[in-house]
Amino acid sequence: MKIVTESLEYATQGSCDIIDITDDVAGLVHKSKMKEGSALVFVTGSTAALTTCEYEPALLEDMKNFFEKILPRRASYAHDATWGDANGFSHLRACLLKPSLTVPFMDGALALGKWQQVVLIDFDNNPRQRRVVVQLQGEA
Repeated sequence: MKIVTESLEYATQGSCDIIDITDDVAGLVHKSKMKEGSALVFVTGSTAALTTCEYEPALLEDMKNFFEKILPRRASYAHDATWGDANGFSHLRACLLKPSLTVPFMDGALALGKWQQVVLIDFDNNPRQRRVVVQLQGEA
């Protein structure tokens, strides 16, 4: 069993910026030379999250509209009153999705569906530099 830990860096725009990171994660699997295993993908920070989806413009717009409906940016949040940073909505949105996901890989390739991509979503109200930690566990 082999474990490899790598980091990826992304400059995000905030405001529900959705970034397809599939090729970057797949590149780390390829670089590791492991054939079978799993990729744990984790974003640091409490206002960003990871998920999978079909990365296409209409769905991305639907996702942004969905999050605005369930946790509106302009609503009143106790977090905002406490800290004055007006990003309570972003913390709650990130809580819904979570900061990590695990993707198995087989024959050196991520086991994703044809229309399934790994995406990083930055919910914060300001641009950020985001770090995604990818920990690969597997065998050659």
